[in-house]
Amino acid sequence: MEYIQASKDVVEDRCVFCALLEEGDPDGQRILRREPLVFVALAKYPYAPGHLLVLPTRHVADIEGLTDDEHSAIARLLRTSVRILREASEPHGFNIGLNLGRAAGAGIPEHLHWHVVPRWGGDTNFMPVIGHTRVMPELLDETYAKLRPRFEED
Repeated sequence: MEYIQASKDVVEDRCVFCALLEEGDPDGQRILRREPLVFVALAKYPYAPGHLLVLPTRHVADIEGLTDDEHSAIARLLRTSVRILREASEPHGFNIGLNLGRAAGAGIPEHLHWHVVPRWGGDTNFMPVIGHTRVMPELLDETYAKLRPRFEED
């Protein structure tokens, strides 16, 4: 309930991902790793515990706008994220994807971001359909506390 009832602040007239990088992580529990070209953060509105976003640090909206170095750094951090989530949470599978453009489902189309969503057998239920709400068995700060040390030591 704490998560569901929490304020969902929006950074007006700015890319929320750039604001996160420039202004810092306000509660200190979103950015798991920051590198010169890429970073990984917990999704603010996760589909499942451990839902991560892997992003270029540079504000870029199209995959064709990435440099080869950025593309390589993203691929490496995606692979690292999967490994760390496997070690920390033992999911049965993953959804990994990029929604390129609003028509393809991108909620923030102006800054590329890949979703890494750990999945478990039977992890979906009737609540989103009938109750119009998601059930989150783990709060963001708990997920952060579990994952951050693993990203620091990697």
